[in-house]
Amino acid sequence: MSKLPAPGKKQPKPSLGNIKAVRLARGENQMQFWSRLGVTQSGGSRYEAGRGIPQPTGILAMLYLTGAIDDAALAKAKKAAKA
Repeated sequence: MSKLPAPGKKQPKPSLGNIKAVRLARGENQMQFWSRLGVTQSGGSRYEAGRGIPQPTGILAMLYLTGAIDDAALAKAKKAAKA
């Protein structure tokens, strides 16, 4: 399932509007967080700075952050997409 927040940090409610705060509460850098969603670090940085997140990426991010899909499912889908 989704990674728990770093010790001593309260995880904010997942939403695309506060995705940077969610990432930081999880103790992950941009590369760690965004790469599992198939997004580059620079793309994730732009999204966190306010650029609109494409709908498919936003849906995937929310499924992940709410625990509907986990790292294993994302890795499997990412591998299948490259085939």
